[in-house]
Amino acid sequence: MPFLPIYDNNPRVYISRPYVVWSLIALNVLGFVWQTSGGDQGFQTVVYRYGFIPAVFGGAAELPPAFGAAPSALTLITSQFLHGDLFHLVFNMLFLWVFGDNIEDALGHGKFLVFYLLSGVAAALAHFGFNIGSEVPVIGASGAISGVLGAYLLLYPRAWVMTPVVFIPLMLPAGLMLLFWFGSQLLNVFEGDAASNVAWWAHIGGFVVGLALVGPMKRPMVPLFGGHRPPKNLRVHTAAARRRSRPDPARTQDQAEAAEAPDQGPWAGKGPWNRNAEKPSTSGRKGPWG
Repeated sequence: MPFLPIYDNNPRVYISRPYVVWSLIALNVLGFVWQTSGGDQGFQTVVYRYGFIPAVFGGAAELPPAFGAAPSALTLITSQFLHGDLFHLVFNMLFLWVFGDNIEDALGHGKFLVFYLLSGVAAALAHFGFNIGSEVPVIGASGAISGVLGAYLLLYPRAWVMTPVVFIPLMLPAGLMLLFWFGSQLLNVFEGDAASNVAWWAHIGGFVVGLALVGPMKRPMVPLFGGHRPPKNLRVHTAAARRRSRPDPARTQDQAEAAEAPDQGPWAGKGPWNRNAEKPSTSGRKGPWG
């Protein structure tokens, strides 16, 4: 990923705390601790057991039964919580921390979890489609987080994100940064960077699926391309609402005195609406609608 987000100025509107984002970060950290707890041999064993291997998923290869690998379909999920090294983990979690809370806010806790996992599954399938015979395990949350980036681009392109440019932290438009990020993924694919161990197609697949899913899954009141400002008058302070609903004795008295006082305006008694001003009705009617 060609840029490193540090902070965005996009406030949450509908949720107070992004519990799902926090939980996903915790699970990824625990998964990495589990990977490294068995040394190098244990690390590789976990990767092959629970990583996504295209050749195994497609039936072109299989792991020894004694190896105890997870079902290949299940690795579409388990691979999302494993990472290759500490830098890989920290980089992914930083992206999830900066961008994920606003998408959880826009979708809600439950829908965001489904959205995140579906983006990760779609990312793995996109990688499988272009690497069917590969026996190299694919691990990492990058595919699912790419879906989060796609959703962020569609919902908050005018938000501002702080990122270091030549070691100088600058606030840049999220839309510009995310389009640049997606373009860099396409460029790496077309250049055919075979020496890289990055699953570029997984990033592209997750991003595209994030764009496709966020529209039908977001809250109805969340606008597309809404920028970083929350909707106006969304929240009503309950105490203020109660104060407005209670009559103010002083204001009520003023209104009553104003109603009893004769109209002293320049049009008083000069219009057709005042024809009956000197002939009050004995029936109590105030007009044809009374």
